[in-house]
Amino acid sequence: MTSTNKRVRGRPAQSIDRERENEGERAPEDERASEEASGTDETTRDRHECPECGAAGVTDEKRGETVCRECGVVFEEDVVDRGPEWRSFDARDRAEKSRVGSPTTEMLHDKGLSSVIDWQDRDANGQALTAKKREQMSRLRTWDERFRSQSAQDRNLKQALGEIDRMASALGVPTDARKTASVIYRRALEEELVPGRSIEAMATASLYAGARQADVPRTLDELETVSRVDRTEFARAYRYIARELELAMEPTDPTQYVPRLVSDLDLPTETKQRAEELLEAGKREAVHSGKNPVGLAAAAIYAAARLTNVEVTQHEVADVADVSAVTIRDRYTELLDAADRSV
Repeated sequence: MTSTNKRVRGRPAQSIDRERENEGERAPEDERASEEASGTDETTRDRHECPECGAAGVTDEKRGETVCRECGVVFEEDVVDRGPEWRSFDARDRAEKSRVGSPTTEMLHDKGLSSVIDWQDRDANGQALTAKKREQMSRLRTWDERFRSQSAQDRNLKQALGEIDRMASALGVPTDARKTASVIYRRALEEELVPGRSIEAMATASLYAGARQADVPRTLDELETVSRVDRTEFARAYRYIARELELAMEPTDPTQYVPRLVSDLDLPTETKQRAEELLEAGKREAVHSGKNPVGLAAAAIYAAARLTNVEVTQHEVADVADVSAVTIRDRYTELLDAADRSV
């Protein structure tokens, strides 16, 4: 293979175009347009013709060289790679790494597609704005906020998603559960389930359903501490949403509460594993049927602490799990008996 250290000038463009017209070939612009329309992600593509034999050249994006297909002459080198320096393996990964804006999210009423004026009264150089400019920016923020939510449905969605984010932050709900809750509320709004009902109640019910579907459940008692409505109201809203949207809700697994309660009590990993084993034994013996899953989880943790010689009282576990000590005393003996029977 022969190569050149500098770019070799090919034949005149007019003669090349004339030959292509005679041969019925397409112009380079048409070829590039067809390649872009086809959406191919090939690392090589035709750009030029070889000055030696006239054959088509192929550009290797990794090496930055254009090589003749026939004779192997390298007639262009040090080609600038205009692609991204990162790799992506699916559409979601590609959207998150894109630098043309923040990725879309269901947690915002406009999905994050609109621009937002910064609240800091500073210019691009970090200098404070004058009083006249601050007043002008304040008016612009007001109008920007109005244009972002013009319809009543947008204002409703904006308020509800803000409530979901506030409650989720207070309860430590992860991002995936927040997104699921936002999607559930959007579905309820599209199905016209929200009109005539409290936005706060529907938002709380959506967060409860989203947390359960994401396998990070929160109890109704926990939601009551952060919600702006009574427990009876958002519990009724949850049953309504689950029925109308046909949400597939399985019974809550008490094992899902164990990691959080163990973390709050600062217990060792051995105790956590032993508690999960007790709950699995209880499920095999059908002890969990009709029982409060939080109470079962708390009782399993207390029993596991006694089996692993970890000092923790029933009242400490009851306070963290928000159940009574009587519930723990009743349930942990049932779990221990079930573990003995399953051996």
